[in-house]
Amino acid sequence: MQATAYTYDPESRSGQVLLDDGTPVPFDAAAFDAGGLRLLRPGQRVRIETEEAGEDAGAGAVAGRRITLVTLQTF
Repeated sequence: MQATAYTYDPESRSGQVLLDDGTPVPFDAAAFDAGGLRLLRPGQRVRIETEEAGEDAGAGAVAGRRITLVTLQTF
């Protein structure tokens, strides 16, 4: 799935992406680290992977899904 980087905090390695419909979706440090990135700038196009979120999904869960990976979009 594709999205656009919206916010990123380098200290916590977490932030938010915007889905193509404009919905902001948070991601945690584990999702950022899984993508192998060192920095993310607002406006960058990214590829995200999600999984079903359990009841205790916490931050990063929206509409029953949780972001598990954030990486740069490649063609």
